[in-house]
Amino acid sequence: MTKIVEYSRVEILRKELVVLKNVTFSINKGEFAYLVGRVGSGKSSLLKSMYAEIPIPEGDAKVLEYDLTDIKRRDVPMLRRKMGIVFQDFQLLTDRSVYDNLKFVLQATGWKGKGEINDRIEEALNSVGMSNKSYKMPHELSGGEQQRIVIARALLNHPQLVLADEPTGNLDPETGRQIVSLLYEIADRGTAVIMATHNLQLIEGFPGRVFRCENKQLIDTTQS
Repeated sequence: MTKIVEYSRVEILRKELVVLKNVTFSINKGEFAYLVGRVGSGKSSLLKSMYAEIPIPEGDAKVLEYDLTDIKRRDVPMLRRKMGIVFQDFQLLTDRSVYDNLKFVLQATGWKGKGEINDRIEEALNSVGMSNKSYKMPHELSGGEQQRIVIARALLNHPQLVLADEPTGNLDPETGRQIVSLLYEIADRGTAVIMATHNLQLIEGFPGRVFRCENKQLIDTTQS
């Protein structure tokens, strides 16, 4: 199996305090995994370390073949272009349409041809069931629709890895299940997905590997 994420004896700090220590795990291509644990247990910090928002002072860490313990600042944008990031609070640009939100990301990551940009936006919106919403402004969409747009945005550059930080946290239970179902389909198509959540009921409906952040440790509960 192709390993997308490989951590060995990693230590993660926030403001010089140890959040997680001796973190050792790997994620394969197309795998669906959950990060669970109490608020403040290190879930978001672990995700942020994967896209080089938080430095890794100790251990070995590779994500998408980048060595995160020695990554140069100039290489961070290239790492992030290979992954998609889904936030709880959407972070859509409120002053422009869905289409222009997605166009902005493509142009920022080097896409130039108008036809190629149009085709990629249409393809991404189709993949999340939002092909008829490209002209809408974010405030005209429901929370679930906005999160689908955020997932479409995360898929624009054909990522090998999607990191989703509490993507259902601001949604009602049924809409949350629909979003997880969509992420599940994305993993089924070959993109690894790591989703942080505090909603353990979702795991029953959509089984995957489960990692628990607890007492500064990352525990693979799938094996227990």
